[in-house]
Amino acid sequence: MLIVPSHIKVFASLAPTDMRKSFSGLIGIVEKELGQQIESGHLFLFFNRRRDRLKVLFFTGDGTIILYKHLERGTFEPLRAADHEVSSTASAPCLTLSTDELRLLLEGIELSSVKRRARWFRKQPQPVTNSSSQAPLTNNKK
Repeated sequence: MLIVPSHIKVFASLAPTDMRKSFSGLIGIVEKELGQQIESGHLFLFFNRRRDRLKVLFFTGDGTIILYKHLERGTFEPLRAADHEVSSTASAPCLTLSTDELRLLLEGIELSSVKRRARWFRKQPQPVTNSSSQAPLTNNKK
């Protein structure tokens, strides 16, 4: 089971990838073709031509990890640009998935058949900055 925080983005390359590629080759695709930085902490998906193999590449802060899934039978669902956000920084076709969609994809559930019910989501809190124009809080009691 792969547990990924919901704030992590998942970038899926739509171009078939040579599964003989390892760390350097996949990082090259991420940086040159997908227009992303491996150090971002996001996940990057690569499929082979038959779509029965998948590699997930991500950076952990002190190194890079590749997860490799080879299906014994069947294929991964073909991803369609109409169903997902298309990355604008990529020179090669690339889609952005949510971590929930990644989980469903890995389990073999068709993303096109999944209907998400309306939910309210809290916006990410803005970082608190300490500006020099604010007076420091002090205790004036003596």
